[in-house]
Amino acid sequence: TLDLTCRKAPCFVKFSEMEKMVNMQAEINEVQPLLVSQTIVSALQFYFIGKKCEILQDMNRHLEAVLKEKRALRKMLIKPRCQESLPIEATFHKYIVELLTEAVTFIEKLESHLQTVRILPHIPNIMKNMDTALTKTELLVMELEELAEQILKWRDLQKEAYSD
Repeated sequence: TLDLTCRKAPCFVKFSEMEKMVNMQAEINEVQPLLVSQTIVSALQFYFIGKKCEILQDMNRHLEAVLKEKRALRKMLIKPRCQESLPIEATFHKYIVELLTEAVTFIEKLESHLQTVRILPHIPNIMKNMDTALTKTELLVMELEELAEQILKWRDLQKEAYSD
């Protein structure tokens, strides 16, 4: 009965209402930073999506411009550039001829260097083949020396046989 009478007193009713209000305020304080962070994240996402959209629009404008000039670009690519006359003063034509000869020699040297670079992976095999060829040559030299000695001995024997 004491409990029932105490709760109905206006003092305790206000206390429970105040306690409820404090609890609600605590819940609001907990949820509010989450809402703020979610708002910031969504705003940043919209900002970056806007930037990406601007970049894509710029790329799209560039590609549209390229497509508009497609015919002109195709004509420029098909037309041979070497048949056009050079807008160079006549006094410099001698230097252009020298430059062209230099370009030809450069290309020839470049081709020889490229051949050298292509051979690089095969160098171990080439060295192995050269080693075997060297050993075979040494064997042939030794056989040739033995043969030369036998020929000299045979010649001496023949001289002795004819002299007798």
